[in-house]
Amino acid sequence: MPEFLCIGETMTLVAPVDATPLHTADLFTLHMGGAESTVALYLAELGHEVSWASAVGADPLGRRIVDAIASHGVDISHVSVREDAPTGVYFKDPDDGVTTVHYYRRGSAASRMSPATLDGLPLHRTDVVHTSGITAGLSPTCAAMTDRLFDLCAGTSTTLSFDVNYRPGVWSRERAAPILLDLARRADIVFVGRDEAADLWGTEDARSIASLVGTSGTVVIKDSDVGATEFTLSGDVFVPAHTVEVVEVVGAGDAFAAGYLSGLRAGKDAHGRLSMGHDLASRALSSTTDFVPAAALDA
Repeated sequence: MPEFLCIGETMTLVAPVDATPLHTADLFTLHMGGAESTVALYLAELGHEVSWASAVGADPLGRRIVDAIASHGVDISHVSVREDAPTGVYFKDPDDGVTTVHYYRRGSAASRMSPATLDGLPLHRTDVVHTSGITAGLSPTCAAMTDRLFDLCAGTSTTLSFDVNYRPGVWSRERAAPILLDLARRADIVFVGRDEAADLWGTEDARSIASLVGTSGTVVIKDSDVGATEFTLSGDVFVPAHTVEVVEVVGAGDAFAAGYLSGLRAGKDAHGRLSMGHDLASRALSSTTDFVPAAALDA
């Protein structure tokens, strides 16, 4: 049985090779991108047993995604292939240090996931289940699936990890804010950016975010290039971010979550967990792709 089970959509990612704007770029890379699968990929690289659950279309892009994720050691036995819906696609548009993401995912195979998707998943035989707010925003059936997932994990030995991961391109703030807050309050571990919490809930600082979420578990507040703070009932710990040259920021939050969760499973203290999160986030910041294998750093 896996240590980690990550549930959520992965799409084909199209990005300019040299981080120039879409409207002027000539060369593009074709990769995979998805919050939960990015976490799964980093965790597998760190030596953990990881499964990814999702759906893709019965098309070349879906096959490419599944093959690529499996090639990195992630179990893909819980991925369904649908004939009635395509694999989603998204484009990164980097411009002067700010990246805009354009999604083409409406009606995608993963957006057809529903509470029935959870049937047969090893939820209670997995140490940590990880998902994000992106999944909840994909469709009404995905929202229902996420709600059921939280109910099924509540009160069990399975740790439920939730990254708020608010994406304006997926759903409006008005719709997302109350749903994401409810999910955060029901999770065992919550990851949230200070800026997205301010946008969603009007909070001003890390302590006010932790107070608003009010969970008896763990809240990890990420504050961009400043650092990250872990809040638990025992107190709070802050670790500053590494100083790095930023190529592109999308995907760094997922890398951070993977590093933190790996540190948690390895028995590291709060400082060690947060430091591992920063280590992987720094790697992600160095590339236009969401997942940056360690081997790529030596290439």
